[in-house]
Amino acid sequence: MANQKIFAGPRIRRVRNAKGLTQTAMAEGLGISPSYLNLIERNQRPLTVPLILKLASVYKVDPDELQGEAGLSLQALREVFSDPLLSGELPGEQELVDVAEAAPNAAAALVKLYRAYREQADRMSDLSEMLAREGRTTAISAARLPIDEVREVFERRAAHFPSIEEEAESFHKLLEPGDDLAGAIKAWLRREHGIVVRVLPVATMPNWRRRYDRHSQRLFISERLSPADQLREIAMEACLLRMSVAIAAEIEALKFSGNEARRLARFELGRYAAHALMMPYQAFFAAAERARYDVDVLRSRFGVSFEQAANRLVTLGRAGASGVPFFMLEVDNAGNRFRKAGVQGFPQSRFGGGCPKLAVHAAFAQPGQILVEAVEMPDGAEFLTVARTLEGPQGAFGERPRRTALLIGCDLAFRDSVVYGAALAGASVKTAGVSSPALTPIGPACRLCERAGCLARAEPPVTRPLGLDEMVTGLSAFDFQ
Repeated sequence: MANQKIFAGPRIRRVRNAKGLTQTAMAEGLGISPSYLNLIERNQRPLTVPLILKLASVYKVDPDELQGEAGLSLQALREVFSDPLLSGELPGEQELVDVAEAAPNAAAALVKLYRAYREQADRMSDLSEMLAREGRTTAISAARLPIDEVREVFERRAAHFPSIEEEAESFHKLLEPGDDLAGAIKAWLRREHGIVVRVLPVATMPNWRRRYDRHSQRLFISERLSPADQLREIAMEACLLRMSVAIAAEIEALKFSGNEARRLARFELGRYAAHALMMPYQAFFAAAERARYDVDVLRSRFGVSFEQAANRLVTLGRAGASGVPFFMLEVDNAGNRFRKAGVQGFPQSRFGGGCPKLAVHAAFAQPGQILVEAVEMPDGAEFLTVARTLEGPQGAFGERPRRTALLIGCDLAFRDSVVYGAALAGASVKTAGVSSPALTPIGPACRLCERAGCLARAEPPVTRPLGLDEMVTGLSAFDFQ
């Protein structure tokens, strides 16, 4: 013990408080000055051997408790904060030492809660494995999760939030960014909140796009992101601070059922607010009208990405200044749908978006190319669609890049208002009930589509029986007669 420095300030303070002593009274009993005792209690001076012996004789303090009281608790806290969810929260181990020594009961409760969380996660993994073995994964995956609730709410309503648009325009005027919006936002964050923005290398921040460090008041942005995506992350942080009241009011109005859904909705609205700040409504709407909704022109003019400009097009729903009513769908090459939205809500019943013949799936074979197509639904509804791949965060050598594809669409009747309509020379709106041969016949989704002889059919329709005639086979395994 003589070779090891012992810092036990919180323990000494608890002993003193339990006995109802002032620092002066306890210091007198130990034969030291009150100022020296104050330094000990603040862990700025270690306990000496003579002082430990004095504590044992005068105040009946066990020396072993002074030396090893926080050891077990500290080891358990290390386990807690090594979890991936918390691994980036502490800059060093000193805070763990402080927690273990200053509040051992709270530390023990935190460890107990973490272990309960881990055990519950293990039980869920076991349950999932058991259900998979028994072939019940479909039923369990169909459960309505908070993310499903959030997606459903945002897809059904118009992708336009007037109060957030007004706040964003006001914020943009306050910043007076000129040609450097990123610099203006960084200056505002530092001036108003003491937050400094830093771009970190992949090795330092391998798993995050953006992370705010509360200890140092620094906002870290991953270098994996393109300049446009870095700007969006910085703008999101600023908007969540500046527009917290407006965003909270919108979340309250959407009436989500739980806290997780509200947290996810806050993220979505923060993203919406960032786009509104980067592309202020009136300026973007005027530019979109002049450019006839050319996404490449708009992304260059506002210094944003194709994805960001396309996303912004589906939010132009302001009364008296609304644009072409676009809708949007984003998928990966496995067909998973990430986002659906529309200026009037995503047209689920009219368009569906689940047809494998849509150009959004073909886009993966032509990365970076814009595919324009006119499509027709079984009920005769016609749409203009524009599809293009999107590149995700940059990967290091050996990492497979993340790539998704985005589709924006509108009623074919708007083709003359949109620059992409020029690519549809042979397609026209139906005349006298006859469809143009240039229209690609699609459906809402295979299970809901009754088009016969479809080469792309992946599932049988729920409304038609199969296998009625064993002497006839169709073009797909699920064809019907």
